[in-house]
Amino acid sequence: MTILSYIATGVISAKVAIEYLHFAFPMIPVIPVTLILLAAFALLVISGVKDSAFVAAGIFSVHILTLLVFVTIGLAYLFMGNSFWQINVGETTSILASRGGFLHALFLAFSASLLGISGFESSANFVEEQNTGVFAKTLRNMWLGVSIFNPLIALVVLGALSLPQIASAKDFVLADSARMIGGSFLGYLIVTDAFLVLSGAVLTAYVGVSGLINRMALDGCLPSVLLKENSRGVHTRIIIVFFLLCSSILLITNGELLSLAGVYTISFLGVMSLFALGNLVLRETRTDLKRPYKAPLFYVVLAFLATATGVVGNLLIDPKNLYYFGLYFVPTMLVVFALIYKRDLFRFTIRMVSFYPKLAKTIALFSEDVLEGKFVVFVHRINRLYNALSYIDRNETGTTIFLVHCRDDNCVDEDHDENYQDLKEILPKLQAAGAFPHFRLNTLYINKHFGPQVVDEIAGQLHVKKNRIFIGSIHHFHDFDYHELGGVRIISG
Repeated sequence: MTILSYIATGVISAKVAIEYLHFAFPMIPVIPVTLILLAAFALLVISGVKDSAFVAAGIFSVHILTLLVFVTIGLAYLFMGNSFWQINVGETTSILASRGGFLHALFLAFSASLLGISGFESSANFVEEQNTGVFAKTLRNMWLGVSIFNPLIALVVLGALSLPQIASAKDFVLADSARMIGGSFLGYLIVTDAFLVLSGAVLTAYVGVSGLINRMALDGCLPSVLLKENSRGVHTRIIIVFFLLCSSILLITNGELLSLAGVYTISFLGVMSLFALGNLVLRETRTDLKRPYKAPLFYVVLAFLATATGVVGNLLIDPKNLYYFGLYFVPTMLVVFALIYKRDLFRFTIRMVSFYPKLAKTIALFSEDVLEGKFVVFVHRINRLYNALSYIDRNETGTTIFLVHCRDDNCVDEDHDENYQDLKEILPKLQAAGAFPHFRLNTLYINKHFGPQVVDEIAGQLHVKKNRIFIGSIHHFHDFDYHELGGVRIISG
């Protein structure tokens, strides 16, 4: 869902940015210049330009200043010109009645308005790159901005334009409102600000999707060929594929982005709903997991109900959204599931071509090369070993497993570590019982307590990427947090 959200964000932001320029300068062709904008940001990212704090701060400052000017002039226009009291309540009431009544219209309006708070889903992708405590401030600042500016902007627009004018303005309602309350200068200021902010959203889409697809490829959910980096550490193939996909969708739709808007609607609200749902699942399955923050259960449930209700409401507004979402979501899911279950697909293919022994042998050799891989499992007590191996058997394709045990308290070496001796004794029994016959199990004793330093040493010694290192839960008695371990995966409690 996040990948689809990034695609929709990139294309819609680029096209609407150019449409704002076209609104001010009609001689600019929208589709060709949109392709140029997408290509320009692709080249910038490939050249090593990512998120710049200086550029981001500049865009943010211009945006906040522009909104302050717009709101200030707008409120003065409303109250000094008495336009506020001329908002047509009767017209609004009649429209609400035609939409099935006040409550029904309020429900649909709430669902549509949730799209005005997009950005929260992208912030979560950068949480591991932020210092401790920064993510909470990010969410707080976004919440403050939305809570203050969105209602004031809506109030100014309602006072500046009639409802038919708002309906006809569509994407350029702010620019039309700005011209109405402040003349052409304020209108051009809004256009410039919109172009800058939307261009920043295009850059965010490139950077965000690069990190996301890179992680999914590392986890075996997308093709590993996407992992190749250039000399600047940029995943060039991911950027090129993303650019080609965005460009093709733009050309296929001929700029009619209603379908992508439907994809974005469900993707964004779906991601937000899954954040809350994931929190609820973790409460039950990882009760002892170390947490720097704890969200009250009431707020989590309320957040889930709000965003899930938004999904339902947007489907009622336009049922075609579900069709467009499925059109892009199903093929993406098929690719992901094909890679996750590639071992089963190889086995099925080999059985299907068993009548052609040479072909079956070729596929078998190819599958062994593709499925070969090493994993590391930090094992503390053997009562969790079977569950960990079962997880790898169900979800991964590697066959070489290193079972690493770190020194227990009050133990001087591996000969006096009872848990490690139990581990060495249980492996022959597992193999004799026929459990996990395709695994090559190895044990390794580390005469140190578990922590980030040990994870680094094991990753370097065994040449294993950290996302292929599995651990149990981080407990409160540990003097480090999960993010300090560099991306290892928690698979058993």
